[in-house]
Amino acid sequence: LLPVAMAWLIVVLQACYSFQGASIPPDVNTYSVGFFENRAATINPKLSQLFTEKLKDKMNNTRLNFERENGDFSFSGFINGYTVAPVAVQGDANATKNRLTVVINVKFECKGHPELNFEQDFSSFQDFDATKDFSGLESGLVAAITDQLVQEIFNKAAVNW
Repeated sequence: LLPVAMAWLIVVLQACYSFQGASIPPDVNTYSVGFFENRAATINPKLSQLFTEKLKDKMNNTRLNFERENGDFSFSGFINGYTVAPVAVQGDANATKNRLTVVINVKFECKGHPELNFEQDFSSFQDFDATKDFSGLESGLVAAITDQLVQEIFNKAAVNW
């Protein structure tokens, strides 16, 4: 019984390791993250820096080493959407919920593995009570959205699922 349990544990640990990022090719050793300029119609002045740093932080949790430019994994792009819109309306046509949506265009290149390259828009949102002051909620909403976006981008680039 013990050998069976040990074998099962090894399979589980290998699956977890694979999920954690083992799909990064072994010859990939560095990464670079360019500054994500804000080109959205509405500008949050902190969003570019916040997103760029969060993506770097996420990549710092891998075995890859940071390079200012031309890393084996290279991320670049821009913020092309930052909108607040109503999503739930009462019978009197007043919004009860609003949605903050952020859209980021990401170009990912992997030296030596062009089959992994992509360029696409990633979008995430958070809903909030329309009766609340947006300026008081904005930083928390942006933090949650950027966390979601960074995870999606990381999954696409490094986990490839």
